[in-house]
Amino acid sequence: MSSVPVAVVTGSNKGIGFAIVRALCKQFPGDVYLTARDPGRGQEAVAKLQEEGLRALFHQLDIDDPQSIRVLRDFLKEKYGGLNVLVNNAGIAFKVHDTTPFAVQAEVTLKTNFFGTRNVCTELLPLVKPYGRVVNVSSMVSSSALGGCSRELQQKFRSDTITEDELVELMTKFVEDTKKGVHEKEGWPNTAYGVSKIGVTVLSRIQARMLNEKRKGDHILLNACCPGWVRTDMAGPKATKSPDEGAETPVYLALLPSDADGPHGQFLSNKTVRTW
Repeated sequence: MSSVPVAVVTGSNKGIGFAIVRALCKQFPGDVYLTARDPGRGQEAVAKLQEEGLRALFHQLDIDDPQSIRVLRDFLKEKYGGLNVLVNNAGIAFKVHDTTPFAVQAEVTLKTNFFGTRNVCTELLPLVKPYGRVVNVSSMVSSSALGGCSRELQQKFRSDTITEDELVELMTKFVEDTKKGVHEKEGWPNTAYGVSKIGVTVLSRIQARMLNEKRKGDHILLNACCPGWVRTDMAGPKATKSPDEGAETPVYLALLPSDADGPHGQFLSNKTVRTW
């Protein structure tokens, strides 16, 4: 079993994820795994980094596929005895003018961004070693979407006692409400991406609380962050930040020094804690 520290970035063959891997290759003192659904694209991305003189390793991961997550889990357990840094970056977004019915957009978007991310956490968080760092890439859109929720929903999503099961119930309800065409009447905003990222931010708050309760002495820090508006396939060419600039906050959180006692359970953008 290798004693080398190990970092994993989900959805990292392009865009912000790729930029996070690039930065970790330069700064993280161990093995960095670039993951992607498509092994061909993943290997291509690794080769691209190699041309820059950087060494990343590849492992297949489709966060929509529980079996794929378990294969990665078993690999990390066997080879490294766990995990030091996990960056949950994989996510999808429909384009603004996409004509796909909203209910379908809601189901597909939440399946990956919320439920897929949650499944990765369920399998990999128990592997995180003492002084490990976990970063869930959320979005500022989670804040604006929260503002677009009914007061009752806002209270639930801001609650310091909401459980993971209750959050899952709410995310499931959103998808069901869109299918029935009643989501606005039920107090939801008109953004599937926004709701999926509310889920990611709130999940992060819950996970940090659980780490405090169950693994207080392990000094693991877990946070959600917004990379900013970044020029990627997802956000388009008009965005204000380059992928490398978008990677700055996630990388900052992934590399928090071992003597840091925070931030933990927070939502950050531009390396700054934001009020949720």
